[in-house]
Amino acid sequence: MKKEFAVIGLGRFGGSIVRELMSQGAQVMAIDNSSERVDEFASIATQAVIADSTDESVLNSLGIRNFEHVIVAIGENIQASILTTIILKELGVEQITVKAQNDYHEKVLRKIGADFVVHPERDMGIRIANNMLSNTVLDYLELSDEHSIMELKANDAIAGYSIMDLDIRAKYGINIVGIKRGSDIIVSPQASDKILLGDIMLLIGADVDINRFVKKAMRE
Repeated sequence: MKKEFAVIGLGRFGGSIVRELMSQGAQVMAIDNSSERVDEFASIATQAVIADSTDESVLNSLGIRNFEHVIVAIGENIQASILTTIILKELGVEQITVKAQNDYHEKVLRKIGADFVVHPERDMGIRIANNMLSNTVLDYLELSDEHSIMELKANDAIAGYSIMDLDIRAKYGINIVGIKRGSDIIVSPQASDKILLGDIMLLIGADVDINRFVKKAMRE
């Protein structure tokens, strides 16, 4: 069975989600109150619908509760975003992801029951800043205000050492949960596994601890 998603709001963020989900073989209903945007996605999404997501009867008629995951990607209209989220919760949608405009918006969304809240512009800014500041940071994913997953490219400072030699968990309080080596991926590497030059380490931990590791162990 293909997974079924509904995406409400077909701006740049919502539109990119629709395209990616479709490319991964999912079933996607694309929803927007703009006929122009819906027309644009009519040939892309499984189904594209013009609808006012702040109208409970409209969402109910679309069978929105039957979708496994609904993404609320409404742009600047915070009120519409909040009201839509409330309606989705009341209709019993299993999982709801909502795009937040700011921290206050996120607080409200979490209080009314959004399962996941994303800040695409802020998060992308953090990723770009990390990439510009470090030659080794390849990607960054914020898990919470203080914890992240980060992809780091091994340099000369740590290449040739085993995970045990580096003693990352004891010294820095972070964990290597995976290593990308060319087209191979080592999941949950062993303490005896050596880090090779150019390996991409997938680290998880507190931001301050990851930064300490990058500055001290990798000597950037």
